[in-house]
Amino acid sequence: MTTLSEAAVLDALRTVQEPELGGDLVTRNMVKDLVVDGSRVAFTIELTTPACPLKDQIEAEARAALAPLGPERIDVSWGAMVRRSTPSQPQQLVPGVKNIIAVASGKGGVGKSTVSVNLAVALARDGASVGLLDADITGPNIPLMMGLEGMPKAGSDNRIIPLERHGVKVISIAFFVPEGQPIVWRGPLVGGAIQQFLRDVDWGDLDYLVIDLPPGTSDAQLTLAQSVPISGSVLVTTPQDVSISDVSKALAMFERMSVPVIGVVENMSAFICPHCGEATEIFGRGGGERFAREHGIELLAQVPLDITVRQGGDAGVPAVAQREPGPAGEALTHLARIVAARMSVRAATAQPVLTIS
Repeated sequence: MTTLSEAAVLDALRTVQEPELGGDLVTRNMVKDLVVDGSRVAFTIELTTPACPLKDQIEAEARAALAPLGPERIDVSWGAMVRRSTPSQPQQLVPGVKNIIAVASGKGGVGKSTVSVNLAVALARDGASVGLLDADITGPNIPLMMGLEGMPKAGSDNRIIPLERHGVKVISIAFFVPEGQPIVWRGPLVGGAIQQFLRDVDWGDLDYLVIDLPPGTSDAQLTLAQSVPISGSVLVTTPQDVSISDVSKALAMFERMSVPVIGVVENMSAFICPHCGEATEIFGRGGGERFAREHGIELLAQVPLDITVRQGGDAGVPAVAQREPGPAGEALTHLARIVAARMSVRAATAQPVLTIS
């Protein structure tokens, strides 16, 4: 048996690679608070996101690397330090936000807001600090889907304090207008509202700010790209051809504005019968996968049609927060972890994001 020592433990952990970022745990300074006490080894692995999808793999490989040293007990704890994936800029509107994720679609009715809400809540449930901005000014649905109502208050500095539920800070124009009142605004007013929600809301320090954009390619998207450095965008589509045609335009828009595209989510991929488990492809088959392949982007998730998503959206309890999340909730939780992992890779490479001028 090899003598246990801090040096021996660190040498062993140098053989464990970070699967997403590359490099070993020790060189990347991910091993913290190492304690060797007789035959017991304890340490913390500091991840680049609490929503890391490869936690189990990292732990298994760390334990396997230490096994030849003969410890009788190995205690692995977890920490996380989310890195900023875009450079801090002078007079930045949201200086405390490390990563801004825009969720977009080419057309309405594909479940973009559902993806936004569940993405934000899943990240928060994994331990991240998260905000959710409803930028769909003329069709705000986020408060209903998050189970929120009431008027946000102003803090001592007169900045708006966002409402909070499911561990997520939320702001929406729906908090400020009477229920049922239509918002009939021209583009400049829509853009001004989005800028105000970025500038005048006390978001505090956030690991991720998820922004639910309106469908299409319009002033809201342009205002956002001009106002803040977007870390990445998530495109949402259904498998059917008309949705694929429209999401192609959203992809082209982001490419034109030099906004990184994390990948595409195929929502409503199939209906899974809760009784027999048979999948019925109501909106077609393979559209999201084909779109991703043709455009060289990642298919992040295929989310099935699930009645619990609709029920949760109406009740203000997102699928990922339900006691029994079902297949759609599981797919959306996995989506959040994949998105967080891609943000970590971006932060590690530290490539600057260009914004339109």
